Order: sequence, then C-alpha cells, then structure tokens
Amino acid sequence: MKRSEINEALKRMEALIQEYNFALPPFCHFTPQEWQEKGHEYDEIRDNMLGWDITDYGLGDFDHVGLSLITLRNGNLKMDKYTKTYAEKLLFLKEGQMSPMHFHWNKMEDIVNRGGGNVYITVYNSTEDGKFADTDVTINSDGKEYTVPAGTKVRLTPGDSITVYPYMYHDFHVEEGSGDVLLGEISMCNDDENDNRFYEPVGRFPTIEEDEASYRLLCNEYPAAK
Repeated sequence: MKRSEINEALKRMEALIQEYNFALPPFCHFTPQEWQEKGHEYDEIRDNMLGWDITDYGLGDFDHVGLSLITLRNGNLKMDKYTKTYAEKLLFLKEGQMSPMHFHWNKMEDIVNRGGGNVYITVYNSTEDGKFADTDVTINSDGKEYTVPAGTKVRLTPGDSITVYPYMYHDFHVEEGSGDVLLGEISMCNDDENDNRFYEPVGRFPTIEEDEASYRLLCNEYPAAK
C-alpha cells in the first residue's frame, strides 16, 4: 500500500468515529514526531500492539479487500506483566470493501455494529481440517439464540451484534448502498500472530510505499522507548 492510501484510510475512519461521538484514548492522537519522545511508560502500547492498524491482507486491492482497525486495549498471553484477559477494537469498512473469511482458534468475540451502514457476516462452522462444514451454525445475537444453514449471511444493522466463537468462520461485507460501517469488537485477548486462520492464505501487515509523510504510526511501527 502507498502511505497516502493508509493516511486517507486513517482520516476516513477518524471522521466516522467523530460523527458517532466515540472518544478515542489519547495515544490514538499521537503524531509520529511525538512517538519519538515516548518512554517506557508507554510499553503496554508497544508490547500489545495497541493503536492504528490498516491492512490490505497483502493483496494490493485495499478498496475492495481490506480493513482499518484500532486496538483500544488488549492483554498479552506471552508476557506475564500484562494480566488483562480481554481486548477491545474498533473496525472500519468503507462501502465496497470486505474482510476475508477466517476463524480464531482461541478467541471468542462479539462484533457490534456501532454505526453507519449495514454489514453482512457470512458464517460457517469449521471441519477438523479447516474446511467449511455443512452443518447449521448457532447464532447468538443480543440475547437471542437461533440456528442458520452453513453459508448464511447474517445482517447487522446499527446496534446489532453477533458472538463469534472459536472455529466459527466469518467474514465482513458492507451492504451495497448502505454506506461506511463502524464496528466494535469486544473479545478475549487478541493475538494476530498466532490465532488467525484464514480460509485462503493472505498477509497481515501491508508492505508500504512511502509516497508521503505518515499521519499516524501503525501499531507495528512504533520506535523503541527513549
């Protein structure tokens, strides 16, 4: 991705967050220059990869396959000093964009439509060898439990949520004509390096072409503590 694409995605996500009056923590507003002066008091952000995260999944087609995220809080299963057992994210999909099919081996999460358009989440159970199972999927949504056939697209309008269990394949598609979508994710600890199983192999962090200065640093770009 070009840095200019990343900057545009960050600003577009910020604008929708402001529209829905969601106040971000201070570290989300640090400039790249300010990060150069931050010491070990911010190690939790560095170690747990809090902050901004833009991905095109290594496919080079961000307008159609991509995701913008902010990790607001997270524990760390690899470091005993961090004892949080939960994580929280904001996710942003612009109209026409989708996020690929995947499941988590360990993480359970609630996905909440926080505002904007509507999102479809396609659901499958996984077989033991990681294929799509031809079995009904149990849906838990805002206190209601029901089952749907494999491959059903569950529609979340603003305020709706769905619980995604381990080994439950899911993707995200914005409903055509509904506009950009701001999603929330409340989950167990997040471990992107070890707990994502994509149905089709993809990358995680983009290769960046530096065509302009960074607006914000991504969560894998922080400099070492002063």
